[in-house]
Parts: sequence; structure tokens; C-alpha cells
Amino acid sequence: MISFKVSDMEKQVADLIHGMAKDIMRPIARYYDEHEHQRPTELEPFRVIMQAGGMGTGRKKKSGEKKEIKVTDDKIGANAMSITGAEELAWGDVGLMLALPGQGLGNAAISAVATDEQYERFGSKYAAMAITEPGCGSDASAVSTTAVLDGDEYVLNGEKIFVTDGDRCEVVVVWATLDKSKGRNAIKSFVVEKGTPGLTVGKLEHKCGIRASDTAVLIFQDCRIPKTNILGDPEIRPEGGFKGVMATFDATRPLVGALALGCARAAYEFTKEALAKEGIEIRYDKPLVKLSAIEKDMLWMEAQLEMMRVIIQKAAWMADNGRPNNLEASMAKAKGGKAGNLIVQKCVEILGPIGYSQRYLLEKWMRDNKVNDIYEGTQQIQMLVIARRILGYGRDMLA
Repeated sequence: MISFKVSDMEKQVADLIHGMAKDIMRPIARYYDEHEHQRPTELEPFRVIMQAGGMGTGRKKKSGEKKEIKVTDDKIGANAMSITGAEELAWGDVGLMLALPGQGLGNAAISAVATDEQYERFGSKYAAMAITEPGCGSDASAVSTTAVLDGDEYVLNGEKIFVTDGDRCEVVVVWATLDKSKGRNAIKSFVVEKGTPGLTVGKLEHKCGIRASDTAVLIFQDCRIPKTNILGDPEIRPEGGFKGVMATFDATRPLVGALALGCARAAYEFTKEALAKEGIEIRYDKPLVKLSAIEKDMLWMEAQLEMMRVIIQKAAWMADNGRPNNLEASMAKAKGGKAGNLIVQKCVEILGPIGYSQRYLLEKWMRDNKVNDIYEGTQQIQMLVIARRILGYGRDMLA
């Protein structure tokens, strides 16, 4: 059974990253929010620290290796360490966290699907993930970008939008179809190195939040890559082909939940400190009927933060222990995205002009946190996934 006790290792990593988030990220957060698309060079030291601390979605096992993972109460794996670090980094700044020059969303796909040889080549690269298209958003199975085998190369054609770190990354994991007539099972993921002829950055988006990170449009026009760059099994199989590609989300959705948790926690702590300066303290020894409306709101936020943390930790723990976590990963993303936004909005509401003023970062956190309820599958998509898993319905029965 899972234990929610924080291990010494997790605490050390959290304290280290929290200190860097406070001393490096917070002071530059406003500057990079106002200077969108400017690369935050101050973040370079984080890459070494993150790799040394074991952050990043980890390799569960080698290809062909039997999955013999001993499940323990206190097993600390790469996923658990990642959510610990992600929460602290997002407490510093969500946009800057997404701009870190290291593990991108594409690295989760490489860890989940790549062969041993591919993992050796691409596992340490800064990888973006390109899924969304102008005509394909939440329904990832509707991908229309094509990959056609021509000799020893695949030729990619298509357009991807809203690619996080699409301009700054070293490689891009691209979702494309080998044969449109064969539906979702023909969709595979491919690694395209930046600088490959036929891959161009169409434009960079101007966004409401997370402005420190770049969000790009990528265009693939007769883009040729080695056929060995198709991640995992190159065959189109009637069963399971698309599941391998979708396994990426089981690793990244708890991570997004942790980002929402860190940002919401930052807003809550800021609000609590601001209220304390005005002599307003939360009385934990009084019944609800004797508490003020503000105290009740603050206690509600504390409860939401704890609920977010528990489900996120469980999803990561299951991944580290080799247990299927598709349901829990979606629950972590859904709870984190929704509750995180409600908390930050409530903090702005409580503090009024202070919460809305650009003198403080609270209004920025409200803008930043909204994206955690959108990307990696919207709130509505997570609700569908959760309902299907609990009720045992197929996608054709619950749309």
C-alpha cells in the first residue's frame, strides 16, 4: 500500500529546487512575462541540478525485459521525483518551468515508447512533443500529418500547432499516421532533430500566460528522417498500436497536475501572508460556524491542495511501481487543473486590487495556471477518460 510520507530524498530535492525557484525564478518571472520569446539564460544551471536529482520521466525497463518491479510503500522512482520537483518549480513560475533547458514533454514519449537504442540516442535530448494540428485538437486519433516510408527514410508532411518549446528544443517527437485508412492504430511517434531539412518554425504564439516558454507552429514539408527514428514498433497492428503512443500521457498528466498544484500553492501562501499582515489569521481551533467567510475560504483551499497532492502522488507512485495508472493519471490532471484554477481565482477575489495589480505576481499566476486545465487533454477530455475507465465503456459508448 502506498505511503504518503515524504522521504528524506524527496525533501532534499524539494528544498534544493525550492531555494532555486525562490532565488532565481521569482525575481525574473515578471521580466520574462513582459518579454515574451526572449530566452531565459538564467535557467541554464537548472539542467544540471534536475539531472542530478533524478527528475524527468524515467525509463521503467529495458525493451524485452520482464517487468519485475517490487512494489513497496516507499519506492521513490523517477516519476515521484519529477512531480516533487515540478511542484516546486511551478511554485517559482510555471512559464519559466516550461522553459527549462532540459526535459521537455517529448522526453516522456521517448521514455515510454523508445527502443533501447533510441533511448540511448535521444533520451538526454531536450524534446518537444508535437500532437495538435489545425484540424485536430483533443481527439489525438484524428492526426492527419503523414509519414510515408521511402527506402531507408520516412517522409513527413503536415502542420503542428501549440508545440511547447517547439523553437528551443533539440528534437521534436511528432505524431503522424502511416496510413489514414487504418485509423488510430496507424498513428506512430517519430523523432525529428532540429535542423532537419523540411522542418521549419512557422511562427511563435503570443499567449495570455506562460509567456516565458515558447509555443510554436511547426511545419513539415517533405521532411526526411531515418526510418530508425520511428519510436518503438514500426508495424501497424490491429490491437495496441495507438496505446503505446497514448502511454505518454500516463506519465505527463500527473506532471501537469503537479504544475497546477505548485502554482495554486504559491497563490495560497501569498494570500495567507497578505492576510496575516492585516491581522487576519486562520483559527484552526474553532468550529466552522464561528469562522469568518475568509477563514472558511482559506480552509477550503488547504483541503483542495491536499486532495490534489494525494491523487498526483498516487498516480506517480503507480507508474514507478509498474502499475497501470491511466485512470489515476487523468484524475490527477483533472483535479489539478480544475482545483488549481479555482484556488488562484479565489485568492485574487479575496485580495481584490492587490490580487489584480501587476505590482504582485498573483494576477500572473491566475493567467499562467489556466493552461494546466487545457493542454495534455482538456478538463472535458479527462472527465471522459475517467468515466470510461470507471464504467468500463469503450470510446464508441461514451463520447
